[in-house]
Order: sequence, then C-alpha cells, then structure tokens
Amino acid sequence: MIDVAELEADLARLKQEHRDLDMAIDALEQIITGDQLQVQRLKKRKLALKDQIIRIEDQLTPDISA
Repeated sequence: MIDVAELEADLARLKQEHRDLDMAIDALEQIITGDQLQVQRLKKRKLALKDQIIRIEDQLTPDISA
C-alpha cells in the first residue's frame, strides 16, 4: 500500500533538491571559469530528480480513467 505522507515528504525533499541544483547550476554558469563538467553533472542529477518527482506525483494523483 502506498504511504501518502511518506510520498509527499519525498516529493517535497526532491523538489527542494531540484531547486537547490538549479541555483547551483546558475551560479556555476555565471562564473567565467566555471567547471563545465561539474555543470553537466549537476544538470544530469537535476533531470534524474525531475523524473523521480514525476513518478511520485503520478503515484499521488489518482487514475481518473479507472
């Protein structure tokens, strides 16, 4: 059975980490000598977080077509 409270807590944590990564990426991109490899790694992590966020949101949203 799906624990809604746990999923919502995970979702909030993932969204916060996603926002934090967004800010870190922006900060690194502003630095002329920014580490492009690090920026790429952060962007990859950010995309993975977005996928996790979508999966959890799908679990929390009831299937209307059923």
